[in-house]
Amino acid sequence: MAAGGWVWSLEQPEWYCKIDEGSAGLVASCWSPDGRHILNTTEFHLRITVWSLCTKSVSYIKYPKACQQGVAFTKDGRYMAVAERRDCKDFISIFVCRNWQLLRHFDTETQDLFGIEWAPNGCVLAAWDTCLEYKVLLYSLDGRLLSSYRAYEWPLGIKSIAWSPSSQFLAIGSFDEKVRILNHVTWKKITELEHPAVITSKKTIVYKEVEKSPTLGTERLSFPPTRALASSLFSTQSKYDICQVPVSLHYIKPVADKANPKVGVGMLAFSADNCFLATKNDNIPNAVWIWDIRKLKLAVVLEQLYTIQCLQWDPCQPRLAVCTGSSRVYLWSPAGCVVVKVPGEGDFQIVSLSWHSSGDSMLLLSKDHFCVCYLEREESLFCGCSKETEVERKFQ
Repeated sequence: MAAGGWVWSLEQPEWYCKIDEGSAGLVASCWSPDGRHILNTTEFHLRITVWSLCTKSVSYIKYPKACQQGVAFTKDGRYMAVAERRDCKDFISIFVCRNWQLLRHFDTETQDLFGIEWAPNGCVLAAWDTCLEYKVLLYSLDGRLLSSYRAYEWPLGIKSIAWSPSSQFLAIGSFDEKVRILNHVTWKKITELEHPAVITSKKTIVYKEVEKSPTLGTERLSFPPTRALASSLFSTQSKYDICQVPVSLHYIKPVADKANPKVGVGMLAFSADNCFLATKNDNIPNAVWIWDIRKLKLAVVLEQLYTIQCLQWDPCQPRLAVCTGSSRVYLWSPAGCVVVKVPGEGDFQIVSLSWHSSGDSMLLLSKDHFCVCYLEREESLFCGCSKETEVERKFQ
């Protein structure tokens, strides 16, 4: 059975094309940075097919590896790195995106390569091993091994990795509930950030989300009630309270006899100005930890009512957006926190979010709908929902 996909133009609705992979099947697809090529990964990771929308030419990349993050582009879009598996060994190939010519091909000192990630400046490529082997390898653009790092040997190893926007720091989240930060000069560890279940430092601000039922005055009641009033009558409101230390966070003891235990630092993200690092420890699933990189200290903890689903920094300023599978978006900046309720019919459960590159809007995703939210100069948030008709609504 043939497999493929469709491509439409937003600027020219009459233009479209169909991409057919034939019997090879399709398991993943992504855009190239220039927006002129589509990369399709076939079933069983037999190959990556590069389709040109301009020249209609086709290129093939063989032996891509099935791993968490097997394809990575440099920030300027000039180069692409692909993790490969040949003859029971791991390799990395680097291609020039302009013509998809092979630039470098080299093997890696890994047992089971798990992921690759370019530094934002495009000069260093980080590759890390399976969770059974704690190892980070750092390669130059020409394939030279610059350094390797191993924090310990036998327990479960690396769970997440994040570069700082300046490429000066590499943060490594591990299954031992710690984050280790390497510097770009010697590639040695400069600090180790722990995630205790009890916050005791008076220099750390703890924001705790609390829910309350709405209170309505008799002067607001009407019959039949308006749609907005009916919605507010049956919905709870949320806000942040500042807690006095010590504060005990909700800690979940991992089940040792099950695969993929909920343990360790699974989310890492640096702010655009390199000043803050946001983390999530899967043992404490309802908390976001915000570290001050200038002081290498814990600055803020956000304790939510529900499990953290996604967190992402504004690409232009230190402003963090968080979602927890509820109908609310949580925003933090050095000025404080705010809870934003997404308006609309039904229960819009936000499971993922993504900022626009301008920082003026963000995309909110549920399982079967999405909303585009706009932040205006007067700091009013508007939301356009993907229902039958696109509308623009103000956040309540």
